[in-house]
Amino acid sequence: MNHKIIAIYFLALTVSVSGQTVDSDIHEVPGLSEISINNLMKTVEVLASREYAGRLSGSEGYNKAAKYMASGFGKIGLKPLGDESYFQNLKVEYNEIFSPVKLNLIEDGRLKTEYKLGKDFVCRDLTGSGHFTAQVVFCGYGLSQPEIGYDDYAGVDVKGKIVLVFKPNPKWRMNDSSNWVSPYPREKARTAARHGAIGLLIVSLPNDPNPQKTILSVLDGSGEQDANFPQMHIDIPVANDFLLGSEYSLKDLQTKIDSIKKPVSFKLNSNAEIAVNAHYTKQQPTMNIVGLLEGTDPVLKNEYLVVGAHLDHVGSQAGEIFAPGANDNASGSAAVLEIANVFLEGKVKPKRSIIFVLFASEELGLIGALHFVNHPPVALEKIIGMINLDCVGSGDSIQVGNGKSSPKLWNIARQKDSSYTKMMVETTWNGGGADAGPFHDKKIPAIYFVTTNGYAHLHDITDTPETLNKPLFEKITKLAYLTALEITDGKYEREQVVK
Repeated sequence: MNHKIIAIYFLALTVSVSGQTVDSDIHEVPGLSEISINNLMKTVEVLASREYAGRLSGSEGYNKAAKYMASGFGKIGLKPLGDESYFQNLKVEYNEIFSPVKLNLIEDGRLKTEYKLGKDFVCRDLTGSGHFTAQVVFCGYGLSQPEIGYDDYAGVDVKGKIVLVFKPNPKWRMNDSSNWVSPYPREKARTAARHGAIGLLIVSLPNDPNPQKTILSVLDGSGEQDANFPQMHIDIPVANDFLLGSEYSLKDLQTKIDSIKKPVSFKLNSNAEIAVNAHYTKQQPTMNIVGLLEGTDPVLKNEYLVVGAHLDHVGSQAGEIFAPGANDNASGSAAVLEIANVFLEGKVKPKRSIIFVLFASEELGLIGALHFVNHPPVALEKIIGMINLDCVGSGDSIQVGNGKSSPKLWNIARQKDSSYTKMMVETTWNGGGADAGPFHDKKIPAIYFVTTNGYAHLHDITDTPETLNKPLFEKITKLAYLTALEITDGKYEREQVVK
């Protein structure tokens, strides 16, 4: 899913810029003109800096980021709403990857090609450790489901070998009633290990229109950690290096398997040297950051709007590379802080109360948001809505998700966009999405602010502040603020969530 336009504001006129119009009364909305791209970018630049090392939940870099944002909450005057001041404590899986990390192509017992971490390959963030050289075996999609008539491991010996498989599952099914097992690398690693393999190389689908690059990711699926089973995501040209001497390219293999819907698995003529040095912790302390702006109405102040974003990203590896996460999601975190700042510093007085929250461990599977709704600082039935901001700094237009499930909230955003920002597309969805999901599942109305065509640097070392679309970033923050302002002024009534 891929999510720029420069807006010039004049005090007395409605003007047209690249086909977009801007209302002359934009400065009449309390606090709106106070939203500053300079403030937004300052926060992003701090959070995306090397000092914070990709903000993987549980890491020292994430802890620094949490303290920085909690300090920001304190400076503007939000009331602490955590277990300890602004911190709502929880525990998550955590894996730290130390040097050395390497992947080499070995032929005839000699080093042929040394690959570069961050360019040619990355480790999965929940990789196990190991250092060995072994033959590589191609095993298609890495699936073993003989009960439905498909097994990439049938007839091929992978004992003591390194398995090379496609990262996703097939887009087709064996029959109408069959389902593939989990597509996550942890499941594929478990399958490979069960057949005797000692390491896993995953590769993106070469026949996709825009094959996924090697990305850092902590989303490995459920189950126990195998501390002695390395997992790496390799680039398509690297996979083709390992296939040299066979009759196939990677594209040939995907085409053949997808056409015949049968495995094409075989031993390659090459060996790989893999080295990974990782330290795993099953329950690592981390935290959400939670602050409260109390409403002014004696009755409505007991109802709450949650404005949130995830603070975490996907970390660093071996002290060599880190994913800055400027768009994902320093941008959303900066927007939450700026919206809170406008309400407080601008002396905007909402009738309802607002909880501002920065979630931990979204990248691992929405862990921080799940913890928040399962351990809410206020009664869930008192939360009348949720606004989520995720990846709001890059792209070309504004998208508001979950509108089919929370149409009242979506229509508030749409009406405010029609009057002010004029960059929102009609496309939406149902069922939540990202950190809005756990709220939706608890029947709390939620909408999800994101951009279109904004994922060019997703989970990459290139997701830096310089890549952000500043005019769009400012506009989407303003739209989220306008929506929050409307929700909290007392006119909106909590809607029934549409499943």
